[in-house]
Amino acid sequence: MRTRAAAPDGMMLEPAYVRGPGIEWPTVALCLTIYGGWLALTFWHDAMPAWIVFPGLAWLVAWHSSFQHEVLHGHPTRIRALNDALAFPPLPLWLPYHIYRGSHLRHHNDERLTDPLEDPESRYWLPEQWDLLSRWGRLLFMVQNTFAGRLLLGPAWIIGRFFYFQSRALAYGSPGARRIWGPHLVGVGCVLAWLWGVCEINPLIYVAFVVYPAASLMLIRSFAEHRAAEGVRERIAIVENAPVLGLLFLHNNLHLVHHAWPEMPWWRIPGVYRQYRDMMVAANGGLVYDGYLDVARRFWLTPHDKVLHPFGRAPAGQIAAS
Repeated sequence: MRTRAAAPDGMMLEPAYVRGPGIEWPTVALCLTIYGGWLALTFWHDAMPAWIVFPGLAWLVAWHSSFQHEVLHGHPTRIRALNDALAFPPLPLWLPYHIYRGSHLRHHNDERLTDPLEDPESRYWLPEQWDLLSRWGRLLFMVQNTFAGRLLLGPAWIIGRFFYFQSRALAYGSPGARRIWGPHLVGVGCVLAWLWGVCEINPLIYVAFVVYPAASLMLIRSFAEHRAAEGVRERIAIVENAPVLGLLFLHNNLHLVHHAWPEMPWWRIPGVYRQYRDMMVAANGGLVYDGYLDVARRFWLTPHDKVLHPFGRAPAGQIAAS
């Protein structure tokens, strides 16, 4: 589901290069690494120190989220059912893959990026939405509008709100929600059976020391990913010089490349960015960070942006003109 891409004029790539080969072996290898590593660390956790096991599992679960993001864009094969099956196992427990898939593809309506109503990943509010929050809700959101607050409180906010709205959908009998949650809960049961029944890992320990920090890791990527602006490309940030976290995020730190060509496999993104860097930096108005330490330094205790969308709604129809 896409409208017009955010690629600047003059950036031309062959469709076959953008889409990738029929079977993308780097992504297949990544899939095997994530699941194999997760199974190994959980099964042999007693033989290793906790400072290796839990950070390693948190990394793998965050990497799994990046892998799911890759899959929902049509990788690593041309067979969607197979791709979805590879991404389905709910290692993070809380987020059904198919809900994430539908929400994220709506986010790729590039003309509506940052819009409080139409972009599911927007962090901005309309005044009438903001007024509905309690005083404590507003305070919590404003705290996590800083980098430190997002890492510490962001997972609780996001997961809590997600369960709140999903419980309402289930309570009102939404057939789509029931179709998704049934298989997801079966998958969660299988993950918990492995963790608790086979590996003897307390699920609460897994949630506290794996799921929560994994969500924090992924929030590093999304924290400064988009910013309200008149031009569509100017709403999409670039984070350079991030070799470690860039690998964790499958190079979505170079986010304008992803929005320009959502179907591009992760392992081609750095080369395309190097090829078109000057054009991309000019197109997004210089919204470039020098690594995630630069992001943390700028916004550790400083809000990333205003809470209310500065234009009320995201200006439409700006791709061609920006």
